[in-house]
Amino acid sequence: MKVTITSIKLRGPFKFFALSSQALKIAHQLKATNCREFKKRGFWTTHYTMTLWDSEEDIQQFARSGAHREALKDSAKIAREIRTYTYDADHLPKWSTAIKLLLHKAKITRY
Repeated sequence: MKVTITSIKLRGPFKFFALSSQALKIAHQLKATNCREFKKRGFWTTHYTMTLWDSEEDIQQFARSGAHREALKDSAKIAREIRTYTYDADHLPKWSTAIKLLLHKAKITRY
């Protein structure tokens, strides 16, 4: 199984409204997938998600379609930085572990 952890740092606190709109659509899309587990958390301008998947193919199919694909196209408008890390595991980590993994091992995209 695969775990994907993501963080997004917004350009400013008012970008939260745009993020919320996109997140609602993405959450609806996520419910129609093979995602095993999903957690989210965030405050002010930093937000996190964790998902558990059966395979890398499931992750890619989700990431490159629907609302998630559209959000990626617009990510530079709302985000300063996005970090993503995917690894093999059979359960989601604790938040403290997830954040450390993002700090030390994530792919970083800065806008």
